[in-house]
Amino acid sequence: MHAIEWLGYLASVLMFSTFYMKTMIPLRVVGICANVCMIGYTAVKGVYPVLVLQSCLLPLNSVRLVQMRRLIERVRKAARGDFSVDALIPFMKPMHADQGTVLFRAGDPSDKMFLVQSGTVRLQNLGKEVRAGDLLGEIGVLAPNNRRTDTAICSESSELYSITQSQVLQLYFQNPEFGFFLIRLVTKRLLTNLGEATFDGASTLAPAQAPEQTPA
Repeated sequence: MHAIEWLGYLASVLMFSTFYMKTMIPLRVVGICANVCMIGYTAVKGVYPVLVLQSCLLPLNSVRLVQMRRLIERVRKAARGDFSVDALIPFMKPMHADQGTVLFRAGDPSDKMFLVQSGTVRLQNLGKEVRAGDLLGEIGVLAPNNRRTDTAICSESSELYSITQSQVLQLYFQNPEFGFFLIRLVTKRLLTNLGEATFDGASTLAPAQAPEQTPA
């Protein structure tokens, strides 16, 4: 059997193997190898329709492989926390809020997320203040019922950016860095709130210390 025949069998085995692979990177690598072998075989044998097909599949598989590697690198960067909130500004709308302006109330539909550019926003129920550079309203945007969990009031004249829930969800699925950043931010906020609530509850339930008695 000539070497070209072995090349054809090898191309067939590689092509067949791609149908059993479960992960995309190995699938694309083996697919590229199969394309190269099949191009060589069909070129020598003069099977031009298959040659044209494999010649088109080779660059397609190569592009998809590069895209997958870039996506993996983006996910790794996101896992390291490299995302900056400044990257959201091109997708947001600037807005001004005077002192005392209520951005939203607890129980309201959560249709926006805010980024504080300057000023201070107070979360009424938690008794916390959100300052410049912080995101606001992200928990309600991702909550199952899409309802606000607190009331936000501007403690002073503030400049903010807003982004709709629809845009947040689009960025979440399209941008791994933003998706990881948002998940980490929400998790951190929930754990912080839970820790503070547990501490307050323990302080409330702790028995009062008896006053020290002064010796007569």
